[in-house]
Amino acid sequence: MRESSPSQKKGVLYVVATPIGNREDITLRALNNLRKVDLVAAEDTRKSGDLLAHYGIKNRLISFHEHNETKRTPELIAKLLNGTTIALISNAGTPSVSDPGYRLIKAAIANQIAVTPIPGVSAATAAMSVSGLPTDSFVFIGFAPKKKGKRLKFLTELGTERRPLIFYESPKRISALLEEIISCMGDRNAVLAREMTKLHEEFVRGPVSQILKTLKSRAEIKGECTLLVAGFTDNKELDSEIIAAEVRAALEKQKSGLAEIVKLIAQKYGLSKNRVYELALKVKSQRTKSRS
Repeated sequence: MRESSPSQKKGVLYVVATPIGNREDITLRALNNLRKVDLVAAEDTRKSGDLLAHYGIKNRLISFHEHNETKRTPELIAKLLNGTTIALISNAGTPSVSDPGYRLIKAAIANQIAVTPIPGVSAATAAMSVSGLPTDSFVFIGFAPKKKGKRLKFLTELGTERRPLIFYESPKRISALLEEIISCMGDRNAVLAREMTKLHEEFVRGPVSQILKTLKSRAEIKGECTLLVAGFTDNKELDSEIIAAEVRAALEKQKSGLAEIVKLIAQKYGLSKNRVYELALKVKSQRTKSRS
């Protein structure tokens, strides 16, 4: 694959998925493609250079990230129109899925340049496959808006979505996101996937409040986070873990008696007082035993 004159056929843009952690997750097709293309457009040439070197691949690398995507896109389109074959890769996972690539792919399609996927790992589907949440249909959110006002409005609007939601978030902001989800959507069942496919891979499951409590007990949170949140329900079959978490939180505040706690939770979730009271008694009993 070499650059050709304008009179010859156009090149091909390959969208190549790379590992999100464990390097062994790369596909044979991806490796062959990275060897054969004329140019590799990488989000971080240093990180991608290490990946290629690990597999003994020597190829030309050019940076392509969120800060130079607008400027670099016309340059790469010109090369593709001139017959150059290019592999687009991100630091981890599938390019253009919450990563740079959308503008380049859109421009390639507009110029009738072939765009070919080389599929592989995606953090969203990897986390969803082991979440224990319904997988027949779900909504990929990616990163929520950065500005707090827009983010809160965005989360509130998602509050009635019945399908599971998949968020990406940095370890620095994950606790704040969990707090806002509780505020805007209620305390739902969720799964936090952290450091997937790496040595310290972890899945934290339970009500959002319990995941938040787990994270706040740690001195530091490391690794990119994928958060899966259960969709909205009519609360007739509400997870007992969520009710129990609400009861525990209310008892710890010690501002109300058990009867008042039961009344408020039953009203909040549209449940019968008897059901909530039965569970509240169990939580209170367990709490008393743990303190004795």
